[in-house]
Amino acid sequence: MNWQLLDPELLLPAFLAGLLVASTHVPLGRQVLQRGIIFLDLAVAQTAAMGLIAAYSFGWEPGGWQVQLIAVMAAVSASLLLHITEQRWGEIQEALIGTLFVLTSSGSILLLAANPHGGEHLKEMLVGQILWVDYQQLLPVALLYAVVLLLWYGLQQRSSSLLFYLLFAIAITASVQLIGVYLVFATLIMPALALRRAGRWGDGIGYLIAAFGYGLGLIAAALLDMPAGAMIVYTLAVTTLVAGWLVRKREHSFDS
Repeated sequence: MNWQLLDPELLLPAFLAGLLVASTHVPLGRQVLQRGIIFLDLAVAQTAAMGLIAAYSFGWEPGGWQVQLIAVMAAVSASLLLHITEQRWGEIQEALIGTLFVLTSSGSILLLAANPHGGEHLKEMLVGQILWVDYQQLLPVALLYAVVLLLWYGLQQRSSSLLFYLLFAIAITASVQLIGVYLVFATLIMPALALRRAGRWGDGIGYLIAAFGYGLGLIAAALLDMPAGAMIVYTLAVTTLVAGWLVRKREHSFDS
């Protein structure tokens, strides 16, 4: 174990990035599970990633407004398309979502085919580079998520399917660039799995699951000198299992 890698200057921005992503992804993930469209986040996240890859192929700087615009337009277009398909062909929505994911994943590979560093770029989009996040990146994302949460909780009583899809697309576009597609999926779905019967305290418990998952994952990755994104996926899974067991145990104690 390498205790020297437990550097707060390296780990704290990554941990804050995880908490930021969880702030929007926990409530949105519960909605995804409730709607039964589990792979929506993968499809929209991969579409946003394809938009980013397309922007990079034009030679635009990462983080530039052109790149952000293309990524947001790609994610919003995918969300609007899926909103329409849900209204018209709801019985095959999951199949259509899976088809979109396969198409955008293949499109990303085609866009990177002529790039000698294409494999590395694709890996960064999927696994992410959470340890390289800095405070300068977190501020605009925090402001964006604040608006998303204000709209989500403020309009929840009147929320429509269209509002959900649009807010989902905006949140996903930002989070993919911070932590990668795999961690986006894990943060959305894993806490939600433990909270199916958690009631009004569900979001708070979900935030705790995410905090423990990210914290333990970053510490384990540093000590074992392993990829942080992949390690956090596993620690999120473990904390989800433990939290789900505790929630069920609490329910049984009340029933008895």
